[in-house]
Amino acid sequence: MSRPGQGVMMPVSGLGFPPQNVARVVVWEWLNEHSRWRPYTATVCHHIENVLKEDARGSVVLGQVDAQLVPYIIDLQSMHQFRQDTGTMRPVRRNFYDPSSAPGKGIVWEWENDGGAWTAYDMDICITIQNAYEKQHPWLDLSSLGFCYLIYFNSMSQMNRQTRRRRRLRRRLDLAYPLTVGSIPKSQSWPVGASSGQPCSCQQCLLVNSTRAASNAILASQRRKAPPAPPQPPPPPPGGPPGALAVRPSATFAGAALWAAPAAGPAEPAPPPGAPPRSPSAPGGAPTPGQNNLNRPGPQRAASASARASIPPGVPALPVKNLNGTGPVHPALAGMTGILLCAAGLPVCLTRAPKPILHPPPVSKSDVKPVPGVPGVCRKTKKKHLKKSKNPEDVVRRYIQKVKNPPDEDCTICMERLATASGYEGVLRHKGVRPELVGRLGRCGHMYHLLCLVAMYSNGNKDGSLQCPTCKAIYGEKTGTQPPGKMEFHLIPHSLPGFADTQTIRIVYDIPTGIQGPEHPNPGKKFTARGFPRHCYLPNNEKGRKVLRLLITAWERRLIFTIGTSSTTGESDTVVWNEIHHKTEFGSNLTGHGYPDASYLDNVLAELTAQGVSEAAAKA
Repeated sequence: MSRPGQGVMMPVSGLGFPPQNVARVVVWEWLNEHSRWRPYTATVCHHIENVLKEDARGSVVLGQVDAQLVPYIIDLQSMHQFRQDTGTMRPVRRNFYDPSSAPGKGIVWEWENDGGAWTAYDMDICITIQNAYEKQHPWLDLSSLGFCYLIYFNSMSQMNRQTRRRRRLRRRLDLAYPLTVGSIPKSQSWPVGASSGQPCSCQQCLLVNSTRAASNAILASQRRKAPPAPPQPPPPPPGGPPGALAVRPSATFAGAALWAAPAAGPAEPAPPPGAPPRSPSAPGGAPTPGQNNLNRPGPQRAASASARASIPPGVPALPVKNLNGTGPVHPALAGMTGILLCAAGLPVCLTRAPKPILHPPPVSKSDVKPVPGVPGVCRKTKKKHLKKSKNPEDVVRRYIQKVKNPPDEDCTICMERLATASGYEGVLRHKGVRPELVGRLGRCGHMYHLLCLVAMYSNGNKDGSLQCPTCKAIYGEKTGTQPPGKMEFHLIPHSLPGFADTQTIRIVYDIPTGIQGPEHPNPGKKFTARGFPRHCYLPNNEKGRKVLRLLITAWERRLIFTIGTSSTTGESDTVVWNEIHHKTEFGSNLTGHGYPDASYLDNVLAELTAQGVSEAAAKA
């Protein structure tokens, strides 16, 4: 069974557009830190569409329809989601699917995580599962999508092909996603109010669109080139129902076999983060069905090496990263490119990618030196003691000036006119704050209902600071919810790639497990701290030392880490990074978290500034 598409793709200047006046289901999605698009619920999507019809350049307050999304606002002009209490911004997009697919019918497929909560699959996985379910397949092999999981419909379970671990899954009926009609782009992830009408040309969007186009081209090639004698399906795995049919892609491309029979592989301890994790294919591991057979055993490996040695000049050598989660988009894009070149009859050599160099060579204690210009070598943080004196009304009044005659504009928090009462009237009651009062923030001058600002502050960290939802200006000293721990920093006599004549600043973060405090998601519950101590690296130059000083400030303000749900393992109540990116790869940049990276230092300075950590703010 081939993977169902996300809509009809028609080539128009290299972009996919459906025909005129064809209905499409609209699904709004947000991009997480691992470049995976996660769908909003149907209720939230209906709310966004309603706001979009009224003002394509306005803002959407998600908390008006979902109490769990109270801190979040979507800016339709920039197509970003903004979290008011942390300042985190994430891209969003407006994607389109066939009305007969799962989102058009209001069908949601979910898997059960370790905490017993149900997590929805990504939309393309959901559509694939529903398509197999409707065709009454007894089980579904997700290897064709790059995942090492089997779905059993008779027992409604998901099994990891490597570890044989099973999880429950369920099919739930919900509200159908909204419909739209007309000529619209396949995926809309650029500002909807822009006049150019052109999609985003940033590297991330180009990679995502290129990967999707490659996938559609492969499926079209499979449908055109039906093999004369289809291969027999593999026997069901242990625990699978008898007579189950394997759902997998075509066995050949351009006459060359690219797929291997199933074999036992290494165990995979991590549970799926909202969707099944990708099949491991590290050197020495065995390939799984539906995955490029780049690691051939025995004679096949020797034949492959011989073939590479005889490749004529001019044939491109395409390094393909292992599909084990080390890169969010590039591994899939490289693999798709290689397969398409083979399908087109073009010569290509698929080579094994090098392993990342995460740590420097061993360093003796005598070679470890303090960082010049930075006092000390260690900073510790303790438990936060909440200050009861920071009343929400007092904090808001500290940073605003009352406006007697407000202009005829919208309050971007509640989306009501400033001249009328706040949208939180009746929802939030605060003594001394009338719903019609309007205030202007001191530095930036943006105006809001006082009650809206009180509601926004009450839903945040309540640390005495306030962040403007419009321009993101921070008033006061913003602090986070980082658990207690230790930060060490020193010089080591090794150079980073791209900084040959410069020593390296090594930062070591160490946070132990503990009990969540009142500022955390589940007070009194234990939290885990995986992967500590964590090592990070900076060049020992003027800008690198500046970043270090600001990172120390961010650490002392508890902004580096927080407690939440890991996007890589799906584990909840664990310590995770908090939107200030670090370089954890010392001698390479295969994962995107290493060097050389000419723009990293400037980017992390901008991220620190967005959190209210800058040299100018320190002097103010």
